[in-house]
Amino acid sequence: MILSRSRVSSWRLQRFLIRLFSDKGGDKKDISKCIKPAKFETCQLDPCMIDPCKPEPSVVIIGAGMAGLSAAHRLAQCGFQNFTILEATDRPGGRIHSCWLGDVVAEMGATWIEGGCVANPVFTLAAQEGLLKAPLFRPDPSRGLFCTSDGRAIDLPVSITAYHTFRQIEQQAAALFALGCGRAHGTLLNFMGVRIQQELHNFPEEQRYDAARVMYGMTNCVKCRCGDDLSLVSADQFGSYIEIPGGNIRVPLGYVGVLAPLLRDLPSCCVRYCKPVSCVRWGAVSGSSPRAVVKCCDGEEFPADYVIVTVSLGVLKHHHTKLFCPGLPAEKVEAINKLGYGHVNKIFLEYARPFWVWREGCIKLAWSAEELTDRDGWVKGLANVEELANSQHVLCAWVCGREAMDMELCSDEEVVESITRVLRQFTGDPTLPYPANILRSKWCMDQYFAGAYSYMAMDSTVGHQCDLASPLPGSCEPTPPILLFAGEATIPGHYSTVHGARLSGIREAERIIQLTKQYGGPPKIVK
Repeated sequence: MILSRSRVSSWRLQRFLIRLFSDKGGDKKDISKCIKPAKFETCQLDPCMIDPCKPEPSVVIIGAGMAGLSAAHRLAQCGFQNFTILEATDRPGGRIHSCWLGDVVAEMGATWIEGGCVANPVFTLAAQEGLLKAPLFRPDPSRGLFCTSDGRAIDLPVSITAYHTFRQIEQQAAALFALGCGRAHGTLLNFMGVRIQQELHNFPEEQRYDAARVMYGMTNCVKCRCGDDLSLVSADQFGSYIEIPGGNIRVPLGYVGVLAPLLRDLPSCCVRYCKPVSCVRWGAVSGSSPRAVVKCCDGEEFPADYVIVTVSLGVLKHHHTKLFCPGLPAEKVEAINKLGYGHVNKIFLEYARPFWVWREGCIKLAWSAEELTDRDGWVKGLANVEELANSQHVLCAWVCGREAMDMELCSDEEVVESITRVLRQFTGDPTLPYPANILRSKWCMDQYFAGAYSYMAMDSTVGHQCDLASPLPGSCEPTPPILLFAGEATIPGHYSTVHGARLSGIREAERIIQLTKQYGGPPKIVK
């Protein structure tokens, strides 16, 4: 007789239990009954489910990006139905925006799941939706060719050594935050510049020129991570960012796919598109008026017990004075002003006849320190030109900082001309073709985003991120919170990321859930 592994395990367990309890009058029949397989009719209720027999508060969520949708999804999971999402644009996702360029997905906004492991809530969301297939492709940032503006490819031994030396400098900069010694190290540009000069003495004299170009060129890559000039970034706060293990992972069929499970579980018609908000009236709480009223640009008004504000930090910087009535308190305004907000754009170039070999790595622009100082055009904001994953005929160029804004002012023809000139200059090949098609993002001039993502500026602290995230009225006030704030800029350690936005949205939803359970329904009016 052949037993399956599970049946053998069950039989061995029975024998063990019989021997264990036999001296105490144990009975095999009794034990057999105890270990009979049972089917459980389970109702998997979230412990945070609200009481369906009690009234629920009304919630308005401003913005259908990852933060807003995550907040709404969490509310729906816990039994809420009385909420509305007001989205200014005609699509969900916010800074997640996937487009098709020919037969390939071009991510106009968020590119990667930053931290490809189960510790990342966006990774688990994508995995549950079946968007990630093994083996997961993780790009190797060390691959590629460093080219100089005089048309030379830097020798691999020099470029590899300089690359890893710069990575060590980057790690040293990140370690400053843990030291907690204030602003002693100044700007990130100054810190890295000093360390680069120190490390160059470890290179043979004949290699220093090229090694310097590699390392200074890589400062533009760091600039893309921050979105602004490194002279505006705090060296001491640079390491406040928490890196989740697992590397960067692309969603093959488009990042927008992670929105599907969130939208699918929401009540029908709860997302209102093309509904930009003009004003949020809050604070004048009385028994006869709603706690808050959200007014849209078309005049429609939405009363609410709670308002979750998920607009970008850039929008808050430009419009907070007219968006909220009454205005925000001083500590909130200070946080908005002191936190940095960067600018990043991408340019996708489609070629009829590619001039590169697929999967050979990107073209890294090894600018000199002098070239980066003399910012005489938007192309100085280019860090590298990489091949687009899953495509053999599309390149993607990143442009960051002030140059990202300047690029948006140019026509497509001017952008094509400028970037082709740079490619010809750095490769030393004047015959490189023009692209057949171009697609580019314009986040800076978009009034509903006004840029890319937040960073830690010279006057920024983690306390400012906490102040931005704190609800209004505050915990010391007798009135329960009315305004709640979510978005990537509101979450210490995970700012500038999609998973940070998701965590912040869930955080504010949980706040409403707990308040609803505390009050047994809508918040009580304090007279």
